[in-house]
Amino acid sequence: MAKSKLPVEKGEVISLEIGGLTHEGNGVGRCRGLAVFVPGAVPGDTVQAEITALKKNYALGRLLEVSKPSSSRREPECARFGKCGGCRLQQVNYREQLDIKTSLVRDSLSRIAGLGEVVVREMIGMENPWHYRNKAHFQVEERSGEFRLGFYEEGSHSLSSIFEGEGPTGCLLVDEDINRAAAAIEALLNRHGRGAPGGFFRHVMLRKGFYTGEIMAVLVTGSGDWPGQKGFAGDLTQRVGQLVSLARNINDGPQGVVLGRENIILAGRGYITDRLGDLSLIISPASFYQVNPVQTLVLYNKALEYAGLNHPGDLTVVDAYSGVGTIALFMARHARRVVALEVVPQAVEDARSNAENNGVQNIEWHTGEVEKLLPSLARRGLRPDVAVLDPPRKGCGPEALEAVAHMDVPRIVYVSCDPGTLARDLGRLTALGYRVEEVQPVDMFPWSHHVETIILCNGRSLINKEFGGL
Repeated sequence: MAKSKLPVEKGEVISLEIGGLTHEGNGVGRCRGLAVFVPGAVPGDTVQAEITALKKNYALGRLLEVSKPSSSRREPECARFGKCGGCRLQQVNYREQLDIKTSLVRDSLSRIAGLGEVVVREMIGMENPWHYRNKAHFQVEERSGEFRLGFYEEGSHSLSSIFEGEGPTGCLLVDEDINRAAAAIEALLNRHGRGAPGGFFRHVMLRKGFYTGEIMAVLVTGSGDWPGQKGFAGDLTQRVGQLVSLARNINDGPQGVVLGRENIILAGRGYITDRLGDLSLIISPASFYQVNPVQTLVLYNKALEYAGLNHPGDLTVVDAYSGVGTIALFMARHARRVVALEVVPQAVEDARSNAENNGVQNIEWHTGEVEKLLPSLARRGLRPDVAVLDPPRKGCGPEALEAVAHMDVPRIVYVSCDPGTLARDLGRLTALGYRVEEVQPVDMFPWSHHVETIILCNGRSLINKEFGGL
């Protein structure tokens, strides 16, 4: 059977009106009826684009020229924008970004889950959307005998150095103290890193306690001796006064895995502390912790509201995918009992320490896969009043959602970092008898295409209560 011919050809230059953005942050328009995706284009732009690839029912294009700029277009602040893979939307006005991301959530719920009538609130943005990240992973590359820190260019393993070239140095999304610490590490690697085998230095991970100011630096290396290790540690602690934790992480595994299993403490302790609301938290290198502390408070306060825990009550809460226990700790102050589930043992260890340090005694910690723990707890008769689901990007496994439905949990608070898997899971929950009451996007990642959303779902018991128990 003859292959159907697309209306454009590879290498062809076309004029394109951009009508929207994809979930990956690429502009999308139609040429002769065919969808064409163009990175860097903004809704409302008219652009000249070269067709770079043909797929079954769409094409990819490279932005050549903006013939007529959109009113939403702005000049990017960062000189490395378009090379570094960290930002997708610096060319879009911030207010417009919020509107676009809200529309992406609405579109996913309607198209994937058939939830076009659900209430989706306008995204809650930031007053100051710069330097908000409390964590950064930098790649390390040796180039012409010099060590450089930076981020990989999008779709490649070519390093975009953040401390050279024109314009502001460092990353505009990362806390400024982290940028200064990264610059110090780059300089000191060039003093103390010589003599190490090629490829020995792999990554640098930096974390900062937003409210405490404490800094953690983790240098990810291969195994073996590093002659300059002691001198590096001594000089870095002198240069970075806020440094309270310096570790060397040993990782001989695949490049895609950032951290290995072994940490060697070079200076200070193995963790930093931070505050979130009135909670004091311990954060270790491998612990999951939200990277935007300002918006995390917004998100968690909304979670309290959706859970019906604005005031102390006699409720039992399940916190699935609990990380270092921040949501569990937030909920515990207002609940009778919290059951927290997390797969990463180090995160559970940190969570227990966080609970102890905050005098919280009404949380039960369970280590293991949520998709196995929830069905087991359901079989043992657990019947919580609220389930908080905060899964990774891949969303919840069907076993977890079915277990929540089997428990007949009246209220579900779902925290999502991916509109596509969110829509899939909400579709499954509605099929299990739940109703989506409200959807609130929160901008945790300004200037990127990532979207965080918090959702309230009511179960059969609450729905029936509205209709007099019928």
